Amino acid sequence: MTDELVDMCDENNNLIGLRKLLKSEAHKNGLWHRAAHIWIYNSKGELLLQLRAKGKLLYPDMWDISAAGHVSAGEEPLTSGLRELAEELGLKARQKDLQFFGVKKIKEVYKQIKNNEFDYIYFLKFDGDIKTLKLQAEEVQEIRFLPLKKIEEELKDNPNRYVPHGDYWTEVIEEVKRRSKE
Repeated sequence: MTDELVDMCDENNNLIGLRKLLKSEAHKNGLWHRAAHIWIYNSKGELLLQLRAKGKLLYPDMWDISAAGHVSAGEEPLTSGLRELAEELGLKARQKDLQFFGVKKIKEVYKQIKNNEFDYIYFLKFDGDIKTLKLQAEEVQEIRFLPLKKIEEELKDNPNRYVPHGDYWTEVIEEVKRRSKE
């Protein structure tokens, strides 16, 4: 895993001047930074989840967001989201394809990693064949579309198989239900 430069924020998501730091430094010291989360759903109301690679520092071998990553220094969150889609899934999307949902403030500790970040959340409707996507092996083991009911059951019965996003899972599932009715 390569380290990358990220912009530092204050606890209100304001960028701190030109302050850039390595992602590893942000995680070691609990410094605020930004990430982009892309949740992919289809016309059937299913959500695309990725099984994180076994070598990931945060939550290895667990089911998670369709595609996500840190916002690189000097980059806009939307640009970062598009980059992560292309890198992790080999999926080329355009800015107009992503629908902004909101920003979530996350403060969590996993082992020695203090992950304090502002997650810019986007949705992408995709009805293509996921077998045509090219997964980034160091990030993603597998992807699959799952019915929302199945995800809800799994979160209840086997929560240790999913990244512990808490209420965030419920928010996303409810939003996909709403979007599927449109």
